[in-house]
Amino acid sequence: ETKWVVEAVNKAKRVRNVNKPLIMHSDRGRQYTAKDYEEATTGMTLSYSKKAYPWDNACIESFHSLLKREWINRFKIIDYNHAYKLVFEYIEAFYNTVRIHSHCDYASPNDYEKKYWIKLRQMEINVA
Repeated sequence: ETKWVVEAVNKAKRVRNVNKPLIMHSDRGRQYTAKDYEEATTGMTLSYSKKAYPWDNACIESFHSLLKREWINRFKIIDYNHAYKLVFEYIEAFYNTVRIHSHCDYASPNDYEKKYWIKLRQMEINVA
């Protein structure tokens, strides 16, 4: 449902303290073409995959595959709340914090981001 996508976008904006233009990429599902989504992403550049062309969205397709293979397939999901908790647990307690990623120089995304911000601050200090 569109309301869940809009809720995720608004949460991401709050948590990440978004104040610069962003690019939001998605498929062409109706929740991503709805008026509510358009309003929630005002000021962002919207990018859409070509119709019936999942290769445009390969990163998220790969992530969904990992999520299922490494975590979800281990459980019999009872209801929406159970699924939500499982996905949250995987992302927040493992994928972003513990699991190393080759594209992050074999660090977790959280560690990689921390190093990025430190490096950026050092560059700003050196320029000033």
